[in-house]
Amino acid sequence: MKRVSSFILPVVLVLAAVVFPLVLGPYPQTVARTVFKYMALALTWDMLFRSGQVSFGVAGFFGLGTYATVLLAVKAGFSFPLAMLLGAVIAAVFAYALGFLVLRLRGTYFSITTLALAEIFRVILRNWTSFSGGPEGIVLQQIVFGGQSKALYWLNLGVLLVVLLVSVWLENSKFHFALTSIRDNEVSAQTSGVNIFRTLLIVFTITAFLQGLVGAVDVVSYGYAMPDSAFDANYTLLPLAMVLLGGEHSTWGPVIGSVLLGVASEYLKLKIPYGHLLVYGVIIILVILFMPRGLLGFFRRKKGANRG
Repeated sequence: MKRVSSFILPVVLVLAAVVFPLVLGPYPQTVARTVFKYMALALTWDMLFRSGQVSFGVAGFFGLGTYATVLLAVKAGFSFPLAMLLGAVIAAVFAYALGFLVLRLRGTYFSITTLALAEIFRVILRNWTSFSGGPEGIVLQQIVFGGQSKALYWLNLGVLLVVLLVSVWLENSKFHFALTSIRDNEVSAQTSGVNIFRTLLIVFTITAFLQGLVGAVDVVSYGYAMPDSAFDANYTLLPLAMVLLGGEHSTWGPVIGSVLLGVASEYLKLKIPYGHLLVYGVIIILVILFMPRGLLGFFRRKKGANRG
């Protein structure tokens, strides 16, 4: 019975998400697309974090997927589907090559190295005007699906479902045990036969591909890319905040945190246009102090205490 109920709830939520644009108008659909984008990025950040590695490179791979897609579409004349796929592949290939250099680092050294990624790309694209359009960026001649809000909503939902499936697969495959053992004790993991570098390289590449894919979908949905917006630090900080709020090392935690913080962010932007990031900071501080395992961990602990 428990397995059936755990299967029914996700199906109901997916069906509700699919019919959402048939009931509500363009603005709620736009808000939902924003939530989907950050939810997907939060899930990809958490996938790597399950190994204990704190990456600040989400914005870098998101922006790389964004610019690779728009340049392939504008400069090379590729169709949107092919440009999006190749944009994600380029992000993955770059992550694979970069992984050989940075995945042997640990802790602060790894985090700082990945943090510099987005800034390096941003500076290059801002100054390479003939190729990237410079600070003004590049504008697509048309938006995918002609800008129809429902179609764009379903496209973003489809990419989110792909990310969710990959997250669930990682959570239930042998990689789950490998990542957990690396997080807990690398020496013990290695003596148990886990190839630490190869495992991290695979997950690093997979998450970069998904982050690049999210960036690709974002740019064909809105029709333009600029260095400052494509490599915005919010694409790293907000997903991280959503994971901490909802609960790390799981699929449901980032989903819960993304819905709560994503909807709250839209409301706060209207009420406090220049101070909403301060509210995010306060939320994260409170969560770390009083719910270090996030909302999901808090409710699980309460449930366990009640059973006891």
